[in-house]
Amino acid sequence: MSYQPKFVEHHGPRGEVHAFSGPEWLVGVGFRCWLAGYDTGDITCWENGWNTYNRVLGPARAKRAVTELACWVRAVRAAASREIQYNALDARRFCADECMAMSLIAASQHHRCPAMQACALALTGSETVDPVIDAANAFADALDEADYRLNQEIVAALVTSDARARGGSVSAPR
Repeated sequence: MSYQPKFVEHHGPRGEVHAFSGPEWLVGVGFRCWLAGYDTGDITCWENGWNTYNRVLGPARAKRAVTELACWVRAVRAAASREIQYNALDARRFCADECMAMSLIAASQHHRCPAMQACALALTGSETVDPVIDAANAFADALDEADYRLNQEIVAALVTSDARARGGSVSAPR
């Protein structure tokens, strides 16, 4: 089965991450690989994600992180009221949805509950985000245990960038 990305790579300033290593990159790549695997049914997408996590974290830590990653992506897909976009597996940049996913995990690791709500709402387009947040917390904890902690500054930067691009605010709904 041929992989077709749900997002055409763009070169604008909107919430892009260009790093090729580190915690943000690992979350973005994992999110992309798991979405692609679920969308296409092509096990190669998941193998690419597993191989990346195994290489970076080692087999024992990768096992828990990838298990929680898969549960989180499944929760995002189940809650989504819109199509979640992602770039091709070999893309050098992350799109807005991938960046929002990174921001959600960073917010979880840094216990920023309003930001977690805002990220989950923006990512899924749905108000049913409790399962997404619960799964994000489990994934964030697995990354913490593997000594992989996302930068808390990514939360504000990406949430603000996405809200500005959409012409809205970063506050959670009441």
